Amino acid sequence: MAFQRYIYAHTNPITFWSAGLIILGFLNTWFTKVPYVTDTAWIIASVIAAAPIVLRAISALKAKVFSIELLVGIAVIGAFAIGEFEESAIVTFLFLFGSYLEQKTLAKTRGAIQSLTEMAPTTALLVNADGGTEEVDVDDLEEGNVVLVKAGGQVPVDGKVVNGTGYVNESSITGESRPINKANGDGVYSGAMVESGTLQIEATQVGDETTFSKIIELVEEAQDTKSPAEKFIDKFAQYYTPAVLVIAILVYVFSQDLRLAITVLVLGCPGALVIGAPVSNVAGIGNGAKNGILIKGGDVVDSLSKVDTIVFDKTGTLTTGKMDVAGMKQYTDDDSLLGAVAQVEQTSDHPLATAITTHLAGKMDSDAPTMTTETIKGRGMIGQWHDAPLYVGNAALLKDNGIDLTDAQLVDLHDMQDDGQSTVLVGYQGKLAFILGIADTVRTEVPAALAALKRQGIKHLVMLTGDNQATAQAVAESLGIDEVHADLLPADKVTFVKKFQDMGRKVAFVGDGINDSPSLATASVGIAMGGGTDVAIETADVVLMQSSFTALNHAVGLAKKTAANTKENITIAIATVLFLLIGLVYGYIYMASGMFVHEASILVVIFNAMRLIGYHPHVDKPTKQPVQQLATN
Repeated sequence: MAFQRYIYAHTNPITFWSAGLIILGFLNTWFTKVPYVTDTAWIIASVIAAAPIVLRAISALKAKVFSIELLVGIAVIGAFAIGEFEESAIVTFLFLFGSYLEQKTLAKTRGAIQSLTEMAPTTALLVNADGGTEEVDVDDLEEGNVVLVKAGGQVPVDGKVVNGTGYVNESSITGESRPINKANGDGVYSGAMVESGTLQIEATQVGDETTFSKIIELVEEAQDTKSPAEKFIDKFAQYYTPAVLVIAILVYVFSQDLRLAITVLVLGCPGALVIGAPVSNVAGIGNGAKNGILIKGGDVVDSLSKVDTIVFDKTGTLTTGKMDVAGMKQYTDDDSLLGAVAQVEQTSDHPLATAITTHLAGKMDSDAPTMTTETIKGRGMIGQWHDAPLYVGNAALLKDNGIDLTDAQLVDLHDMQDDGQSTVLVGYQGKLAFILGIADTVRTEVPAALAALKRQGIKHLVMLTGDNQATAQAVAESLGIDEVHADLLPADKVTFVKKFQDMGRKVAFVGDGINDSPSLATASVGIAMGGGTDVAIETADVVLMQSSFTALNHAVGLAKKTAANTKENITIAIATVLFLLIGLVYGYIYMASGMFVHEASILVVIFNAMRLIGYHPHVDKPTKQPVQQLATN
């Protein structure tokens, strides 16, 4: 065992010693021609390079596995036995050198998870009761502890800011490189970097429970989860290697050519075939992790690549989940009234009032005296503006106070309501001044992203929502969604997902990861735009940490590219085997040249997979949609 460990630990030096001895043999053959030096150098090179190969083959046999090393080991021993020292030295060196290059290039494909692990904070500044700080191990922190993070430091916990302000880079979690300003009450993730300012953060999740730790765990698990192609190849390899041994024996029996039989063993190594699928999945999943997209394994990549129907929740997914002024009709020249409306609405905590106050905050006069208001139940509010009543509410409030709408104004009102907007009317001095339409606004990037999904091969876009039909239909039509179903409970959404699956469709469900958990679990692929919530991470197959549709386009495109890349690698591997067999039959391929082509094919599939590391889809940038504001009627 000690000898075996020593050999494994020094495989790379053995590889380069073997190369030196091979070169020495050729130099002596070409120039110095000292007796016995060439054969001695090649014999030593063969023995030292064959050692790790044979030891690995024996270990595999003990586990009842017929490995690639077994084929190479038998071939090298056979070549050595018939005195083909040059061939045996070159074959063993090429095999070890190929393994060395594989390790180096595969390390790059695993760079995303490695960089994530390196970014995990190990210590924290704990704020004591007296206000002082002490450095502690992150594993010693508990929920409720307050930690201090200065500029340039890492956030060691999931939590909320309780003191201070600063700009925080959360790219390690969300993939969004733009620093975000954090202040009291804002949430922060473990692993984020504080680029400026100083923050005191109260821990809500610590240790293995932080979002960052869960991301690392998920990506590690995902990179070890096999796709259907990998599972098939693993099963295929169990029978392939023994089959090659049998074929080599038959070749020797019928041809009595030991060299030919040994060459068959070398050419039969299925290295590129075995490594082609996993290296593509590792590179694809690594790309996703680097961009804030958690894909839970190769089987998820395969399923997502085949999706033809994407079903969306509306609120919090297609829309922001926050009410805002989505439309406005103006029937007066007095823009100062908008500031007065904001003053009236700021005295109410109603969601519509909050949306109007936020939208019109810039219109308010900071020096204006506090306005006295009166709330009329079921109608709205009344304030005083320049000693005249200002009515802010529904049509009934205005009608009760002698303000009637014209036919044209009624048409405007009904049009906005038909668009799914909740309307607030403003009356002043006996006339209608404004109609404000309030709605849960569509995310700005959604239109371009949905169009991109169509270009990416998604045939059906469906919206399922618990909202009313009018609002849902308006949103669907504005986005070009093919099919919409409204007034649904969570169980109803699951029914529709199953219905689409029964129709033979491959369905992905995109939701916020909270009330949509049943649908996320039922769909072929559940995609959570949950911003890292526990439910999203645990339930969904894909988690978009940015909760953005740009990330959704990236995930779909990445899955398709990864699946295509896997097929390319398998094609390369099979083509290489055919090329070697044809070359062997026609006498162009020999043992050493066959091993060279074999190792070259492995590197080709690795380099092909590495292209996925830099993948990024092209999605048209969203254009900012201004609030509808018509000229005075």
